[in-house]
Amino acid sequence: MAAPLARVSVWPVTGRTLSTAAALCRRAAPLGPLPNDQFRDKDLDSLKKYRSFNRYYRQADKESKKTGNWWRSYRQFLYPTKDEDVQKVDIGFPYFSSSVSQRLKAQKEVLKANHKNPELEKAARHRTLLIPLDEVRSEWEVTWGPNHIQRVAEHYGVFKDLFGEAMFVPRVPLRIHYNTGEDAVMPVYYGNVVTPTEAAAAPMVSFEAEEGSLWTLLLTNPDGHLRETDSEYVHWLVGNIPGNQVLSGDEVCHYFPAFPAKGTGYHRYIYILFKQEGRIDFKDELRPNPCHSLKLRTFKTLDFYRKYEDRITPAGLAFFQCAWDDSVTSVFHNVLNMKEPIFEHQFPPVYHPPQKKFPHLQPLRYLDRYRDSDELTYGIY
Repeated sequence: MAAPLARVSVWPVTGRTLSTAAALCRRAAPLGPLPNDQFRDKDLDSLKKYRSFNRYYRQADKESKKTGNWWRSYRQFLYPTKDEDVQKVDIGFPYFSSSVSQRLKAQKEVLKANHKNPELEKAARHRTLLIPLDEVRSEWEVTWGPNHIQRVAEHYGVFKDLFGEAMFVPRVPLRIHYNTGEDAVMPVYYGNVVTPTEAAAAPMVSFEAEEGSLWTLLLTNPDGHLRETDSEYVHWLVGNIPGNQVLSGDEVCHYFPAFPAKGTGYHRYIYILFKQEGRIDFKDELRPNPCHSLKLRTFKTLDFYRKYEDRITPAGLAFFQCAWDDSVTSVFHNVLNMKEPIFEHQFPPVYHPPQKKFPHLQPLRYLDRYRDSDELTYGIY
């Protein structure tokens, strides 16, 4: 019996032949283990089943921290970390909340009860159902709100610019409203835009506090210092606030309106609420009233916290963004008694390549780009 012939592939275009055996010999070894190679020739039913993504994620995170791993996750590839990176220190109040599974279970029970309520179904069909937004916000502030606010503040760089490597979860809801006249108010949330005209006077501040407690309220601007990049301007500082009566506290530094300089973009104005452990003498922080000196209002939140960290704990947070408007000019001229600084971006001169006598594939008005005139005519026609 004759030996079987090797299978031959013929390329119809060039007429060349290439045997399958020769092609297999030229293949290089794989660079690393193949996907799921460790499960080959194993009984899949005997393998460990995670049954949830959270269990798998915890196990994968545990394995990734071991030395000698050759793989990295997608997040580790995008945001590589260094060994010398310092972990964030939580300087706020400890908080022990229910687990996520318990919260989701409670939400499902509420949804089941709503589905079985005929009155809600009737109102929804007739489009007369009204959602109590105040109750929804109150529930959010107690359950998911503190963690959401902390993540938003991290996104805006609030903790990095004020506390360095420290952070806190705002456990006490802070409600701030600016009175804009005609029975209208402008609330301060977590990064919303408030104009300098709306923030010209001190706002109404409220928060939940037990009787006999003392608090400190701080308003600072980390983006507006005109001379020192790492410094801030303190706009309001009230200490020894009994309960939630802000007007009854000791006004260490009176309220100063927002004055973001023209051309500097949006500034962050940050409210921080500290809870005190007893009464504090703020004589070292006391400013004259009125205080219209920017030098005296130079401030650093980190230094302030380090000085009184044994007696104050950050508990509440709210901030807004503010950009220049016409009222800022009046603050510089009439209140600060100084010339208004205006910042402009200096664009580099337009670069034009050397002029050619016979330009190839250029528009008809090629020479307009070299014309000595302020009128831009090149590229219009």
